[in-house]
Amino acid sequence: MSTKFQINDPSLESQWRAIILFGKNSATYKFAFAKSIIELLPHGKSSLSLEDLVVPFSKNIVEHLQKSDKQGNSSSSKFLNTCRDFIAGRISEDQLVQTTIKYGFVNVVDAFQNVNGDIIKDPFYQKNYAESKKEIILTNNIYKLKETLQFINLEQEVDARWNLVETAWNLQINPHLLEVKHDSVKQELFVDSFMRRINITSVRDALNGYQKGKCFYSYQDIFVNKGSAKICEVDHFLPHLNKKAHTAEEANINGIWNLVLADPKINSDKSSRVPHRRYLERLYNRNEFYIESKNPLAETIINQTGTTKEKRRIFLQVQYNLALSYSIHEWEPWIELPGNF
Repeated sequence: MSTKFQINDPSLESQWRAIILFGKNSATYKFAFAKSIIELLPHGKSSLSLEDLVVPFSKNIVEHLQKSDKQGNSSSSKFLNTCRDFIAGRISEDQLVQTTIKYGFVNVVDAFQNVNGDIIKDPFYQKNYAESKKEIILTNNIYKLKETLQFINLEQEVDARWNLVETAWNLQINPHLLEVKHDSVKQELFVDSFMRRINITSVRDALNGYQKGKCFYSYQDIFVNKGSAKICEVDHFLPHLNKKAHTAEEANINGIWNLVLADPKINSDKSSRVPHRRYLERLYNRNEFYIESKNPLAETIINQTGTTKEKRRIFLQVQYNLALSYSIHEWEPWIELPGNF
């Protein structure tokens, strides 16, 4: 599916998002590494040494450890234990830096650009550990990525994905019981654990990467950065009309499966109307991206819509038919650019 994510869309944005959304998560170092590269790009260097990366990398890991202690699958990690010692005041920042250089980058430099067992088509850097050097040589691709409209969204998307992964690891909830919920007032994703609400991340930041930074209906560029005057809106693909049904087929309209991001003007025009049935396949594809991405949106989507692809298709069709029986008319946007999912 991560391959399908990039079908007909070899863009640098899609390759970056494939790394963040579909790359393996044995530890959260990938996210700290991504944020460090984004942070250091404005300096315009052609290469980044481990010494360049070490401060933002360790800072990001420490910040997340302070919120969620489990940042990897391994039962023991010398690097993470050193970060914990730093948080507790048992070691100095210089000691943290030295340990990070020695242990923090052991796997992440090689693994970061690997998706589905292979390096992405247009790598953002090349590793150079020759002649006692330890650095990454930045390619033109990373600077081309920086010039794209979508670059402004990427750091928030990394944070959202990191928050989702660490939440799943730290809660230790049975996957069959795990449900990421949507707070429509605060526009946040959260879970209930032992009668306690745990806020995870902004719903916009979490969903945007799976839609490739595009309006679900029109494929126009959308933005999640808080300062944007054109910040996207969260839309219920199928409106709340289904709630009137009170039948065995009734589903949770507020579920993640039914939430999409849309351009504000497009969303205002759509209002509570039912989208044309051709958008149902797009919704199915987007939900399958969640499942392939794992932790914890995968479990939520499976629990809400079905354990097999066929069951999930039938679920969406049943919900769509139910909505259309109350609405009759199908809506389409006045503009729709060429699609990429």
